[in-house]
Amino acid sequence: MPKYCPENERVKRDYSFFLQAASGKQDATIDAALRAIERFETSTGRRPFSKFHIEQARSFRASLGDQPGPNGRPLSAATITSTLKHLRNFFLWLSREPGYRSRLNANDANYFTPSDQDRRIAAARREGPVPSVDEVLHLLRAMPARTAIEKRNRAVIAFTLLTGARDGALASFRVKHVSLAAGTVFQDGREVNTKRRKTFVTNFFPVGSEPLEIVTDYVALLTNELGFGPDDPLFPATQMAQSEDRNFAAVGLSRIPWRSTGPIRQVFRDAFVAAGQAYVNPHAFRKTLVRLGEALCRSPEEWKAWSQNLGHESEMTTFVGYGEVPGHRQAEIIRALAKPRDASTQSLDLATLEAIVNKAVLNATSQVAAQNKPAMGNSGDV
Repeated sequence: MPKYCPENERVKRDYSFFLQAASGKQDATIDAALRAIERFETSTGRRPFSKFHIEQARSFRASLGDQPGPNGRPLSAATITSTLKHLRNFFLWLSREPGYRSRLNANDANYFTPSDQDRRIAAARREGPVPSVDEVLHLLRAMPARTAIEKRNRAVIAFTLLTGARDGALASFRVKHVSLAAGTVFQDGREVNTKRRKTFVTNFFPVGSEPLEIVTDYVALLTNELGFGPDDPLFPATQMAQSEDRNFAAVGLSRIPWRSTGPIRQVFRDAFVAAGQAYVNPHAFRKTLVRLGEALCRSPEEWKAWSQNLGHESEMTTFVGYGEVPGHRQAEIIRALAKPRDASTQSLDLATLEAIVNKAVLNATSQVAAQNKPAMGNSGDV
């Protein structure tokens, strides 16, 4: 099998440029698309894309479930679905390119459509561990805070509970983005790696005084003792240097931000393992805050504010995407329904939920109407 096909390499380069410049895709998405194309190329012996035939797609789909992943196990339904979607998009694009329009039929790309079964398996929600606020507070109390590195690690977890910030944002925050006096963090999409580069202000969630005290002490360490300025990273990388035995060791905090979210996840993993708890990733803290909001919010306005504080444009995103009832709580509710109870509730009541749903439907209807409104012509317009 040849190592590469020159024609295909040129096409992949053009497609990468299209994804980045014309579609605005991030590097991670482009890399995933190229991995999918590489899988397909390998299955065809790197035949030129101009010689594509639907039998290649059918054979590739049939063999995809038997291909090993990085861990040596067969590819998961999620990976299969993602791979086929990337290939479908690639061949749809290629069928419109000069030199390929007469050789490729756009309908051929549909042979890369994932099966309904794989899509359902890939999209299925699986309940993962979500800590309660009390469990996170217990974890923070158990974490050491003697050195600057230990104080940073504890502050990362406390700040995540206070703000619900995603790990990408945590790795890119600067000192200037946090206002302890106002109790806010400015998630500026120009400088902070927020989801889809959205810009919004997050007020610290009401999770108790301890997380705020930890973050306050940590920011004081950065600015007063270490001389950090407004543009320095809020959570800098660990500074490495040679120790007395000439081995590299952690000696403190650098002025360089973390380059990826891996170190943040490692901080979470080490903290939970040290506390004897199952590992919980940073994103699960957002579900922790949503469950807290379901217990505290009493009106549509309060729920909308809580949703905006998480950076969600729609309150239904918060309710549907993050507000699922955990399995143990579901069992408690079902068993409790068999017993007499008051009309009062301890969370969002039915009237509140109905108002939220109605408002979301009205907003969606308005957006659709605005999109379907015919545009005014240039000639003769006033």
